Amino acid sequence: MATDANQGTWLTQEAYDRLKDELDELIANRPLMAAEINARREEGDLKENGGYHAARDEQGKQEGRIRQLEDLLRNAKVGEAKDSDEIQIGTVVTIAFDGDPDDTEKFLLGSREIAATTDLTVYSPDSALGAAILGHKIGDTVVYKTPKEIEISVKIVEAEKFLG
Repeated sequence: MATDANQGTWLTQEAYDRLKDELDELIANRPLMAAEINARREEGDLKENGGYHAARDEQGKQEGRIRQLEDLLRNAKVGEAKDSDEIQIGTVVTIAFDGDPDDTEKFLLGSREIAATTDLTVYSPDSALGAAILGHKIGDTVVYKTPKEIEISVKIVEAEKFLG
């Protein structure tokens, strides 16, 4: 269930279906976007045609999102989070920072794409914190280094399967 490019991104079936619907809608809107660009082009001088440039920019954003979604869905590993004692992708984790048990943070270990329907913060399993807690259990204390090489110690206090 790793997230590197060779193994794909773990998604729930719901997240996969939602992203597939978004992709289908973007692809279906391509002719409308092309018509909008053509309509704006006919308005005159392209150097001073803000509508034309805005439509082209929007087309570029949509095409970029299409490529992103196609790649994500092509390499997705679809499944449900499993009940396990170990922290894994698809787990909602609560950690306490060392030295202050009241200073906690609750987040989803996974991909932003699976968490679109929740307000949870998402940490990638490839992030420093995500990699440190992956495979550990409730009650374990783990240490990870920030990008600035600062060591942070956290205790895993809760873990539950993401139902998203």
